[in-house]
Order: sequence, then C-alpha cells, then structure tokens
Amino acid sequence: MEVEGPVMSTSRLTRHAAPLRQQITRLLREDILSGSFQPGDALRESGLCEAYDVSRTVVREALRQLEAERLVTAVAHHGPVVTVLTPRDIEQIYEVRRALEGLVGELFVARASEQVKSELRELLIEMESTYLRGTVRTREEANERFYGLLLEGAGNPVLAEDVARVHARVQIFRRYAFMDDQRARISFEEFGRIIEAAAVACDAAAARAACEHHVRGAAALAVEEYRRRLA
Repeated sequence: MEVEGPVMSTSRLTRHAAPLRQQITRLLREDILSGSFQPGDALRESGLCEAYDVSRTVVREALRQLEAERLVTAVAHHGPVVTVLTPRDIEQIYEVRRALEGLVGELFVARASEQVKSELRELLIEMESTYLRGTVRTREEANERFYGLLLEGAGNPVLAEDVARVHARVQIFRRYAFMDDQRARISFEEFGRIIEAAAVACDAAAARAACEHHVRGAAALAVEEYRRRLA
C-alpha cells in the first residue's frame, strides 16, 4: 500500500520549541507507532513534505533517523517503507531482550545503592496511578523511569547501551501494552515482582527470573498484536 501522507494537522508543529528535524522525526515516529502508517506502507517524500509542511531535506533526515531505529526500511528501487517484521523476527528480538534484561536484574542486586533501591520501591507506589490507572503517555514515562533506575543500579554502561538499542527496536510493541488496560495491569504486577526480588529481597536469581518472565509475556503480546496489525 502506498501512502502519500497521514491524515494530520500541521498545527502539531511548534517550530520554535525544538529543531524542526527533531520535531518531524518525533511526529513521524508517533504516526508509525500509533498506526497512522501500517507495516509495509510506502513513505513518499512528496506526501510527507505536504503532510508536515516541511522541506525534503527535513523529511530525509527524519527518515534516516527512523531507519536507524528500525522503524523504517529502505527498499531498493522502491524507497522507504514502514518496516515489516515476521513473527520469527519478533521472537528473535525478544530473545535478545530477555537475556539482556535478565542480566540487568541480576546486576542490580549486586551493585545498586540503597538509594536507588529505595527510589525503585517508591516508584512502584507512584505507578499505581501513573501506570496502572494511567494514560499511554504516563505509562510510557513511568516505564522509562523504571528501566532507568534498573539500569542505573546495574551499573554497566555497555549493557545500558545494548538495552537502549533493543528497546528502540520494540517501540511499536511496547505501545501495544501501554494502550491496553488489561496488559497494563499484568505489566504492573510483573514490575512489582521485579522490584520485590531486586530491591526488597535482593535475590539475584529471583530478579533475573522476574525480568525474563516479564519479557516472555511481552514477546507473546508483540507477536499477537503485530499479526493483528498486519491483517
């Protein structure tokens, strides 16, 4: 399917607030994650320029950034399209994510300061409103805070970079969980188990297991919802 541009209002642009390239990248990323663009949709420069009311240079820069994030794929003799994945692609991505986040949980127990552990326990209380009963935006923010504290406690910048790269590849799947209240409830309970193991019991094996269990559930949801989107 070829798409000249999503149905949107250019009033979403606030040209003075941030560099225009960053704004367009953010808007295009959001339109992909929200489903305005579907997997396989062609991203024609002319249509995007008209839709966002910007130059081809800005659009090309945004597309390059989203290609780096794996949300966009450059197809020879066709141009950029919204990335299409197979169930096996998704499973492989989540296999890596599971291994990385299991290690994060284990290292958190070994290295996190009492201050970081306390902040993580306090965050769970806040997440009763910001995540369990929150909006997509507050859930995203709470999720970023949760992983930020876990990675800070784990104390391994190389691991943090690898986790960030994997999270960039699963943005679209994480959005599914943020939009679904039932899945958000399940995720909140899983966060609680991770925090109990890592920041209360300080059990490295249990923390690793809790992190891995959370990612397994996320993987199953990702495959199911992505198949539905493709259909």
